[in-house]
Amino acid sequence: MSNPVDKKSAEEIKKALQNNNQAAAIAKVKECLEKAKNTPLNIAITGESGSGKSSFVNGFRGIDDSDDNAAPTGCVETTTQVTKYPHPSYPNVTLWDLPGVGTMKFQASQYLQYVGFQKYDFFIIISETRFRENDVMLAKEIQRLGKKFYFIRSKIDNDLQAMKRSKKNVNEEGILAQIRENCIGGLQNAGVSSPKVFLVSRFDLHLYDFPLLQQTLEKELPDHKRDVLLFAMPNISLEVINKKKKVFQDQISTYAFISAGGAVIPLPGASVALDVTMLVMVTVQYITGFGLDEGSLKRLSTSCGVPLSDLKSVLTSPLALKKITPDLITKMLLGCTSTAAMLAAEEGLRFIPFIGTAVAATLSYKVTEKALHTFLDMTADDAQRVFRKALGLTTSV
Repeated sequence: MSNPVDKKSAEEIKKALQNNNQAAAIAKVKECLEKAKNTPLNIAITGESGSGKSSFVNGFRGIDDSDDNAAPTGCVETTTQVTKYPHPSYPNVTLWDLPGVGTMKFQASQYLQYVGFQKYDFFIIISETRFRENDVMLAKEIQRLGKKFYFIRSKIDNDLQAMKRSKKNVNEEGILAQIRENCIGGLQNAGVSSPKVFLVSRFDLHLYDFPLLQQTLEKELPDHKRDVLLFAMPNISLEVINKKKKVFQDQISTYAFISAGGAVIPLPGASVALDVTMLVMVTVQYITGFGLDEGSLKRLSTSCGVPLSDLKSVLTSPLALKKITPDLITKMLLGCTSTAAMLAAEEGLRFIPFIGTAVAATLSYKVTEKALHTFLDMTADDAQRVFRKALGLTTSV
């Protein structure tokens, strides 16, 4: 996603514009945006029965366990077959809830073959207490076959609560460090080399080690998968929101370049139509990426227990909770005096040979660049306010 338009696609867009084929250029831009958004990422979630696999699948996707599309949870083995759970906003990202390792139905020696090992980008092995023999055997086999795996010690909030009930003065950081060290030591003693263990609470993903897990995955995934994971991640911190914003920022110059190419078409309104269509598609990506669409806000409201109306109350952008249409984008462009003036100048200059088209291209670049930076700032600020409201923090940005 960091480079939505490759060199070949850029040349095809340029050629279409030179041939006055605006429809083909727009279609190619849309194809590039969809291709980047649809890069597949398959994550396998496995572990012993009752370890919290299904609950983690739900938390990662930002939905409550009671949601109609949630993976079923329970204190007994509720997963009896490989089940796919697409991300609600990014269906190209799929979490696969695998049957518990070591149950009577699934022998460890046949497990990876049964679940379809090859299709997964990486494995997450979950345990609610200590990692057991079946977890170790599975990790060794995954390692032997050359794929990444990560250990998650789940329900860590339950451990802390139990400790606080039994002791008056609890050093939370000390307890977490001890649990982490015990897990790592046990895995190393069992023959797992360099195990990576993360302490996680499905109900408080912004706490404990989930942010560290996100950072680790970001570093170890291939470049073309990294941003896919980032945008599928729930907004667990202001840092994650800022990372998403940075990826979007890096794309703006590409869209501005396409806009400049459209400015050389000697056809009334062609450049503006191309720009507005592209701005609509990119703005929708901003809203989806930051979780500001209606569906994402509803899921956040349910999972964090904050009324939907309260989350919506902190949205200040004129883009918020509106259907992003060409009319809305045009209205916002014309609402800015300097942008409207540049659009008018661009439209007139394109018909002046040589110098006029060059200046028109520059103006078109500037209009698109300025608009996207403005829309991105608006949506990123709204995302930060929603994040703070969800956690009961001050909503000032």
